[in-house]
Amino acid sequence: MSDQYTLSELCQALAVSRSGYHAWATCVPGPRAQANATLLELIVLAHRESRQTYGSPRILNWLRQRGHRCGRVRVARWMQRAGLSHRWRRRFRPLSLTDSDHDLPVAANQLLHAPPPRRRDAVWVADITHVKTDEGFLYVAGLWDRCTRRCIGWAMGDTLATTLPLAALDMALTHRRPPAGLVHHSDQGVQYASAAYRQRLAQAGVVPSMSRRGNCYDNAMMESFWSTLKRELVHRCQFATRDQARAVIFEWIEVFYNRERSHSALGFKSPVDFESQLN
Repeated sequence: MSDQYTLSELCQALAVSRSGYHAWATCVPGPRAQANATLLELIVLAHRESRQTYGSPRILNWLRQRGHRCGRVRVARWMQRAGLSHRWRRRFRPLSLTDSDHDLPVAANQLLHAPPPRRRDAVWVADITHVKTDEGFLYVAGLWDRCTRRCIGWAMGDTLATTLPLAALDMALTHRRPPAGLVHHSDQGVQYASAAYRQRLAQAGVVPSMSRRGNCYDNAMMESFWSTLKRELVHRCQFATRDQARAVIFEWIEVFYNRERSHSALGFKSPVDFESQLN
């Protein structure tokens, strides 16, 4: 407003002294202020690269990997000031698509008392979820390596027929070529208990395993993957068509989740980076 009023009039209206204004205008930011400005720029960059999904623990690890030392409280404080605080999470309640009311064979639960696997392609977990679009539901079948947290197979379609999870299984078997004895864990859904699916597992030398009936938490790690997909992608989008949803979900799984997103359980590495260190 200096083109409309004199400096004296502005200082008087704002109850500041002329000398105080000049001291502020010519003040050079101190080392702490400069460090905070740099830190804020890096926090904003990290948050943008994470597609606005990282909270302070992952932001802190992102900074430390690039040689910037600071504390989690400081990072959380500046995230809050910049309006980048992590979203509040609603309690996740799995919505089951499982049709277990059948007379097909049910495999024993091989994971009930088993320790976590320490190598890739030792245990795969499988499940099906749905994504809402304006055309109707898009169903997504997935396979997830329990050791490396990598999504290794998926298929999407407008039907819950056995062909959907079979396509995801064929994708995983083709790309991974697992050794005999791999454990495949799923719920008791009719798709996974079907003759076609059991035959495909047997041909590949894979040991079937199923959750207890009506207990979705036996497959909690796969449910957690679906929760991440829904929270970080699906609930932020409005899909007009199934094809649009397919393209966005494919890119999120293959580009972001498998190759870029850090996992605290993997030492804040991506599944692909974690796997490369196992080999």
